[in-house]
Amino acid sequence: MHSGYDARERLRAVGLRVTAPRVAVLDAVALASHSDTDGVAAKVRETLGSVSTQAVYDVLKACVGAGLLRRIEPAGSPALYEARTGDNHHHLVCRKCGTVVDIDCVAGAAPCLEPDRAHGFTIDEAEVVFWGLCPECGPQSS
Repeated sequence: MHSGYDARERLRAVGLRVTAPRVAVLDAVALASHSDTDGVAAKVRETLGSVSTQAVYDVLKACVGAGLLRRIEPAGSPALYEARTGDNHHHLVCRKCGTVVDIDCVAGAAPCLEPDRAHGFTIDEAEVVFWGLCPECGPQSS
């Protein structure tokens, strides 16, 4: 977890009750960014013992709704969760192994890219995913 991270403080700041499952989920995602629900549930069970997958789903949904976690869904991948929120960063995804890496905004402030027509929308975010092969899966690795 990054320094200064306190799950209890973050929950209180957004008005969510501090519960052991919520703290365990936030800690699990902070420790292993871009985890899917099963990965988060496994980490939570290491901490708390028996916790249902539905309970983990419910906590993830509440934390995403409160802005404590971000849910991303790269094509062909299950939903992934990360604790880095509100900074308009993007992702690199390996086509072969599915590794996901954060990258900072590609061109300044949100929404990074200006569409040719906004169709009357007020745009506040652009989701950019770059695809390729990570160093382990790339042609030089064979």
